[in-house]
Amino acid sequence: MASLITIGAFAATLIACVAAGVKTIYALMIGYGIFVIYGVSRGFSVAEVVKMSVKGVLTVKNILIVFVVIGMVTGLWRAAGTIPAIICYASGVIVPEIFLPIAFLLNCLVSFMTGTSFGSAATMGVISVTMGIAMGISPVLLGGAMLSGIMFGDRASPVSSSANLVAELTKTDLYKNIGLMMKSAAVPFVLTVVIYFILGQLDGGTGEMMNVTAVFENGFVIHPAAVFPAVLVLILSVFRLGTKRVLAVTAAVSFVIAVVLQHISPLEAAKIAVLGYHAENPDLAKLIDGGGVVSMMSAVLIVGLSSSYSGIFDGTGLLDGIKDKIGGLAGKLTPFGATWLVSIFSSMIACNQTLATILTHQLCSHLQPDRQKFAIWLENTAVLMAELIPWSIAGAIPLQVVGAPPLGMAFAVYLILVPAWQLTEQMFAKRNNL
Repeated sequence: MASLITIGAFAATLIACVAAGVKTIYALMIGYGIFVIYGVSRGFSVAEVVKMSVKGVLTVKNILIVFVVIGMVTGLWRAAGTIPAIICYASGVIVPEIFLPIAFLLNCLVSFMTGTSFGSAATMGVISVTMGIAMGISPVLLGGAMLSGIMFGDRASPVSSSANLVAELTKTDLYKNIGLMMKSAAVPFVLTVVIYFILGQLDGGTGEMMNVTAVFENGFVIHPAAVFPAVLVLILSVFRLGTKRVLAVTAAVSFVIAVVLQHISPLEAAKIAVLGYHAENPDLAKLIDGGGVVSMMSAVLIVGLSSSYSGIFDGTGLLDGIKDKIGGLAGKLTPFGATWLVSIFSSMIACNQTLATILTHQLCSHLQPDRQKFAIWLENTAVLMAELIPWSIAGAIPLQVVGAPPLGMAFAVYLILVPAWQLTEQMFAKRNNL
């Protein structure tokens, strides 16, 4: 009973903070205090509970380092003109009649290159939704297509923080995970394109397209060389070079391109790597500002605090009673089905992708002893479900950034089809084994 009361108090705190517009990090700090009090009530000293939380943080120390380097890369990719060049070249293939599936694919491309859902929403997401609205397409459908696209890369890019987090939690190989993720999502990906094509035909928007190249040319030299840092990530990933090395190399190359191609001083480029890119042109700033180590500090703190919870959960056995009930649920829904359901409730409680992933891992890892398979389960459930909860920052912020209504979550087809397809496969497998 005490464990349920503690979880309930934590959930109520998070939801209340989100409703009041309080930053998630403050809610997590309060949550940490709640779990420390629970540990003390179970007979542990404050020092012992703190030691448990430190142990939890140490399990994700590598991902925290990766977060910092990702921040550097996102800033330098802006300074080098990498993101503007990708967007300009991608926008050139747009055909108005099939804009909705193209918007999904373009957001997939940028998110896979950059590995960030928020960053992709703030760049290609803003552009694609703005273009679509100008053509008379429903912002609800555009929001769903954007959300689906930005999560394609956030889930499966080698420079994605969530992909690296899952690999770290499950102690699995990142690149093997990516290959399996692509395989498990192949059918949902094709179905998503088809569904958006059909929805686009039914919507029937018409209008003029926005000239993004003209906007970006006001601040950048748009040249094929600017795309090289992103291409380099893909090339190095093929050779399965460590994530930190891949990011370090692409950061160094981006630095050089920013100095040589974009004529930014070395000192200014270094400043951008830390503080992010800030354009002087207001129109350009709306599309490209951001990145830098500073931009990742919130994520570092959220992951750090969330992982401290996992140490306390392990040390105090807070979730043991819940795990037993989940085991019974797995017998009815299949282990994957139970994991999917738990990920939904974890996302509703956590209000962010990171903590939802960690909670689902804590509660369901015993359902699948194969760590590689369970890593894909996490990627196909918790990583995607947080974006479908209206009060979760994972989906609410990207929709807010692009100016799409919350109802767009209902049309984030890809996020729904990925777990639904795997559950269908699991159900058929279970039936054939009977």
